[in-house]
Amino acid sequence: MTAPSGLKVHPELVPYLGSLGPFSDPYEDIAATRARFDALLAAYPADRSGVRSERYDVPRPDGSALTVEVYHPEPGEAPVSTGPLPAVLHLHGGGFAIGRSLPGQDRTAIGLCRQLPAVVVAVEYRLAPEHRWPSGVEDCYRALEWTAAHAAELGIDPHRIAVHGKSAGGGLTAAVALMARDRGGPAIAYQSMCIPDVDDRIADEPVPADADGDAGDVPPDPRVDTLRLVRLAWRHYLPEGSFAQERRPAPDAYASPARAADLSSLAPAYLLVCDLDALRDRGLAYARRLMDAGVPVTVHNVPGAWHGFELSAPGTRLAREMTAHWTGHLRAALHGRF
Repeated sequence: MTAPSGLKVHPELVPYLGSLGPFSDPYEDIAATRARFDALLAAYPADRSGVRSERYDVPRPDGSALTVEVYHPEPGEAPVSTGPLPAVLHLHGGGFAIGRSLPGQDRTAIGLCRQLPAVVVAVEYRLAPEHRWPSGVEDCYRALEWTAAHAAELGIDPHRIAVHGKSAGGGLTAAVALMARDRGGPAIAYQSMCIPDVDDRIADEPVPADADGDAGDVPPDPRVDTLRLVRLAWRHYLPEGSFAQERRPAPDAYASPARAADLSSLAPAYLLVCDLDALRDRGLAYARRLMDAGVPVTVHNVPGAWHGFELSAPGTRLAREMTAHWTGHLRAALHGRF
């Protein structure tokens, strides 16, 4: 496999470049995209051993309901404590439009539930483009409030609630942390953001003219395809008309956390980026601003890896090390140990 010119791919990942395939617009037929995603999940059901889950409907002011699924370690599963457990509010990725697990099948929630251990609340927030901002992020914040309010009955220590998300979920995590601070909401012990999408201004970056490269055995550049996807995600997530003019108005910081003027007094943070990810530089810039605001921040870069590489190369050492790194820091924040 030949990598695109100038692309320094981690040696372990070179064989997986060919699995990326040509770019396609997932929003062109979002219903079909979701159906394909659900079919893939159904074909590979998660191992739920040692974990139980229950679904709850959280009422919204308009009378509709937000569904959350709460995952618990089974009694007797070591090393589960006999007292209240910490909790992780888990916000899935997927460009604000897909990524929701099948009932009882959230692999991230199951893994965290076992490995930390913790009670994990998976949030089925409303999806774009049917439900544009602020629907999704308001659902995430409502789930945080509900989790804190029901901590006793869920077996949760209310002083140890973290928020975690990847990609769009990482951006939602940053936004929820801002909302909790500004609204005097439940205290967040830790915010864990992996390859987060925190800045809508990336949608203004032009796609390189020679993005598709030469025909033949050279695969697409994953940085370019991620940029294309992120541009589409923001255009379908922000309110309609947001990109209708060249000098568009700045969105709310709860939509695009990098727009926030003040990042002080936020929960300690973990921020992971990948070297070959179009989101890398804006993620690092957000981490630097958190540091400058006095927020304790751990930053980790995965060398030679692209956005979501672990989905196509899950068995690689690099993917395992990446998962162990962010999981270990989340465990240390909630349990005081790696």
